[in-house]
Amino acid sequence: MSATQFDPNQIQVTDQARSHIESQIASSGHRFLRLGVKESGCNGYMYTLDYIDEPASNDQAFQINAELALYVSDEDLPLVRGTEVDYVIEGLNGSLKFKNPNAESHCGCGESFSVENAN
Repeated sequence: MSATQFDPNQIQVTDQARSHIESQIASSGHRFLRLGVKESGCNGYMYTLDYIDEPASNDQAFQINAELALYVSDEDLPLVRGTEVDYVIEGLNGSLKFKNPNAESHCGCGESFSVENAN
């Protein structure tokens, strides 16, 4: 993981996650990635990742580097602001992991989270 200054208003992406996301976008045939949430899972909210060609009018861009921006809708931003996205390899499996300072609790499988005040 790269050592960068943490900004609680930004979305942070580690070098490992950036590399993985760039690869996934390239193979998807789309241009961008949108991070979002939906009500689901055993703990309230679940992260969503959507490959998109153009950001929506209510999307906020988080510039990761000169070539990569991650988008988050205005509606989802309060739930994910300050999140660090990392790519973790455990055994033979790799996956994106979210370290979300807004999450009050996480389910045992790590797929969902809850927040005390959603807005």
